[in-house]
Amino acid sequence: MRPRLFVLTGASRGLGAAMARRLLAPEHTLLCLSRQADDALATSAVEAGATLEQWRVDLADAAPVSTRLAAWLGAFDPVRVASASLINNAGALAPIGSLQDASAADLAAALRVGLEAPLLLCAAFLRATASWPADRRILNISSGLGRRAMAGQATYCAAKAGMDQLSRALALEQGGTVHGARIVSLAPGVVDTDMQVQLRAASRPGFPDHDAFVRLKEGGKLASADEAAARVLAYLARSDFGETPVADVRDA
Repeated sequence: MRPRLFVLTGASRGLGAAMARRLLAPEHTLLCLSRQADDALATSAVEAGATLEQWRVDLADAAPVSTRLAAWLGAFDPVRVASASLINNAGALAPIGSLQDASAADLAAALRVGLEAPLLLCAAFLRATASWPADRRILNISSGLGRRAMAGQATYCAAKAGMDQLSRALALEQGGTVHGARIVSLAPGVVDTDMQVQLRAASRPGFPDHDAFVRLKEGGKLASADEAAARVLAYLARSDFGETPVADVRDA
């Protein structure tokens, strides 16, 4: 049986953890890149007959992680791999509020995790699998805030807008190659995760849209992490994946 490879960042919490659980299957090899390993996920992988690796890494320093990923991919025999997918899910919020009030260290760390790491991992993935005949896909988890600006969220908006443009550019590059990878930057909708908790806990003076996030929760408008994971992975599996490089799961 030829394995289907999945590389998933930010797999220890929220949407990433829900996707990791759903990706456990006998024919799947799942590599999770997160700050913390998940013992329960490891147990579930054994029960499901899936192959699981978990790397405890800091994606604020992604260069060595990308090098390690390229070496990991290079150990596979390309003709024995059914497909390979990279899911860039990890993200980070800088302190919520005016940009001028955030520290340089916090701003830099948020951009490194949210944009630099996906860029480096995409490059490593594409380079390591360039000659593979297998179906190759990159799914970058974006946000509506990459397409609609919001006060108090300048760093996150910038990272997600950059993710969208990165995906557009990569789609153009790969579209001109033989067996090119397919790329999509996908907004998953509003999901009930720790990030939403942080947004609701933010102070109003520096975050004028605070009450809108409170209303989303109170109105039951947030999808559960598992519901969102199901929709995102269904999008990844679509036969037309990559035809629209920047998409929203709610429009599918």
